[in-house]
Amino acid sequence: MRKKAILACSVCGSRNYSTMSNKQNQAERLELKKFCKTCGMQTIHRETK
Repeated sequence: MRKKAILACSVCGSRNYSTMSNKQNQAERLELKKFCKTCGMQTIHRETK
């Protein structure tokens, strides 16, 4: 079962990206290194609730 996951920047907190994640295979929150338009650099983006 795949669910929509919203990714938020760990530095500024802006919600920039959305993706799909498989909840059966993944117990913890998704973390990806993405470019943040607000910060102007690549930062860790974490899945929000």
